[in-house]
Amino acid sequence: MTTRAAMPRQHQPDEDKFRAILPEKIVWKTFPAFPAGAHLAVLVGDPAEAGPYLIRVKVSDGTNLMPHKHPEDRIYTVMSGIFYIGLGEIFDGEKVVAYPPGSVVVLPGETWHFHWARSGEYVTQVSAIGPLGLEYREKSDDPRHHQKH
Repeated sequence: MTTRAAMPRQHQPDEDKFRAILPEKIVWKTFPAFPAGAHLAVLVGDPAEAGPYLIRVKVSDGTNLMPHKHPEDRIYTVMSGIFYIGLGEIFDGEKVVAYPPGSVVVLPGETWHFHWARSGEYVTQVSAIGPLGLEYREKSDDPRHHQKH
């Protein structure tokens, strides 16, 4: 019986050094594709590049993200608050489903959906393989459409 030497395994982008990201060190930023009440924090990887990434999204009370889709498959983990998500191309507050902290939601790419911070701020953690994309169903719902160049 022959044994083969283990081939060195390449690390994923931004995963080649041990580190810990403490909650108080997370840097929340505005994101051009989000309405004013939503913020994004990049934790691992670069969502703009091909490869795995890990982000958190914080949405303030009452804010909604109108129907949109992402090309990439996504896995959401609810960190805090209640995450309300509905499926479809038209926003309907009656169709949102509430997911409490600890819930994991698998969202296949190219699925029209919408979010609503219906009962207070929520934070979700999103893992996916980039690049991140976000297309709104209606151009008028896209904050990037309203920005001055």
